[in-house]
Amino acid sequence: MRIGCPKEIKTHEYRVGLTPESAAELIAHGHEVLIEAGAGLGIGADDAAYQAVGAQITDVDTLFARAETIVKVKEPQAVERARLRAGQTLYTYLHLAPDPDQTRDLMASGATCIAYETVTAPGGGLPLLRPMSQVAGRMAIQAGAHALEKAQGGRGMLLGGVPGVAPAKVIVIGGGVVGRNAAQMAVGMGADVTVLDRSHDVLEDIDRQFNGRVRTVYSTATALAELTRTADLVIGAVLIPGAAAPKLISRTMLADMLPGAVMVDVAIDQGGCFETSRPTTHADPIYEVDGIIHYCVANMPGGVARTSTYALNNATLPHLLRIADKGVKAALEADPHLRAGLNVAGGRITCAPVADAQGLDWITPEEVLAHLDTAAPAAA
Repeated sequence: MRIGCPKEIKTHEYRVGLTPESAAELIAHGHEVLIEAGAGLGIGADDAAYQAVGAQITDVDTLFARAETIVKVKEPQAVERARLRAGQTLYTYLHLAPDPDQTRDLMASGATCIAYETVTAPGGGLPLLRPMSQVAGRMAIQAGAHALEKAQGGRGMLLGGVPGVAPAKVIVIGGGVVGRNAAQMAVGMGADVTVLDRSHDVLEDIDRQFNGRVRTVYSTATALAELTRTADLVIGAVLIPGAAAPKLISRTMLADMLPGAVMVDVAIDQGGCFETSRPTTHADPIYEVDGIIHYCVANMPGGVARTSTYALNNATLPHLLRIADKGVKAALEADPHLRAGLNVAGGRITCAPVADAQGLDWITPEEVLAHLDTAAPAAA
């Protein structure tokens, strides 16, 4: 199979879909790898590093014209979506629920689109989302701590305080992978940490994990309102796989919060879990609403591109090898967990939460695969 990895073009996105090591694995399996010139520079991998393992360096037009499978990190931007065609496979993060424009373009392309964030695992969970959730959870505390500085508009607080001065109060909404990693970083920095979740099992696990150093609270609207009134830093870490994030903090609640408090919305890729959230970039990450500082960068792990890229490739490469070795249709038919990642195929939505979020019809992956033509595009 001919696999293409373009350079990411989203603002301040430095990750890359394939490391030189991943390219080498694909080539060892007998596949051809095309890398856009300069694609790996953000992780310190120059074109020579890819050429050394047998990859071909090319321009973006040639890459999209020749590749049977396109491997990326972030959702394709409009100019990239216009290059996709029927017979191609797109393997990347998509986060379609809050993005009808992208959904419409991918349906029109006829490409087979597999979203990292909805691929499942035999033991449960989302294994291709997990590494970036780990990174984002940890970064959320770094970013929040920086935003709390007075020069950034925050309350002027050190997260861990100092002897004789109380630490900052950190509220983490959601006890999943993002929330646990955020709590771990916040505890390590000496903050006063509370995690809210609606699963008793999750709350018990967190209590055991942190040996009582983290407060656990069953999440209700009342509990959330009470805790945010005195919070210095709020981390939104709620995920409903494939679906739009629920809006848990309304604008009216901001009036009761401490001036200069910081909210970090890690769920912004799925539309955000604060009513006042809107996507930002690493170039301009924060804004203020009613005296509350918002950090809503939609590609947080891109800020630590090398760590993130290698963590992501560790998770995505095994599935990519199966796609390349078997062909995408056979790979999807053989693996129900990879099949759960199929979001768009044959011009149809194949992920129910995406369809529900946008009020569109959908078809099961099994139905669309029965008639899917995955013939490769002609080489150019």
